[in-house]
Amino acid sequence: MCDAIMFFAAGFGTRMGALTKDTPKPLIPVAGRPLLDHALELADNYGPLRKYVNAHYLAEQITAHVDPSAAKVIVEHPRVLDTGGGLKNALPLLGNAPVFTSNTDAVWSGPNPLTLLKQAWRPDDMDALLLCVPLENAIGRQGGGDFALDDNDRLIRKGDMVYTGVQIIKTDGLLDISDDVFSLNVLWNRMLENGRLFGARYPGKWCDVGHPDGITLAETMLDCA
Repeated sequence: MCDAIMFFAAGFGTRMGALTKDTPKPLIPVAGRPLLDHALELADNYGPLRKYVNAHYLAEQITAHVDPSAAKVIVEHPRVLDTGGGLKNALPLLGNAPVFTSNTDAVWSGPNPLTLLKQAWRPDDMDALLLCVPLENAIGRQGGGDFALDDNDRLIRKGDMVYTGVQIIKTDGLLDISDDVFSLNVLWNRMLENGRLFGARYPGKWCDVGHPDGITLAETMLDCA
């Protein structure tokens, strides 16, 4: 079972506009705490995990913020590697077992997403399990859904389920991708073709804090929890 988690914190946060001119998006405060700390707390509450955080844009701030005893920061230089490339770059540290991955621009109201994924994970059937939330519970979402789930919880592109940015994924397929910079969508598409990309439904609420309006929306959601 997973004993490691990778937090994606290397992006430029362009949707945040001026807020990320001098501050990386993962360090923007929501309810008095940086977004990254909200994500790290979920992992702490889940149980023992080796924690890794990638960084590129204003990486020195991420490195200074993260307690080295709590998580290791992997600085991507000279270029940002995207989600697939970033995860592939971290494989020497992550090891060969399936891992959790988590974006760092969302806030949750409900049960621990990592615990839910662990309970739903079936390694004999699945190469990845993505945690999704119905569009009506995806606060701050700009645009439609990402996936639909069939009767067996396999994922289908396009639908009213929003990917929350948290998953369990087997990483061995990354070694078959020669590119250094690529999205995890490249690997997901291969899993889709083989019928091994699955989704789990999140029963609570989730807020996208990838844009400025999401900050207030997330704080309101947390106040109402």
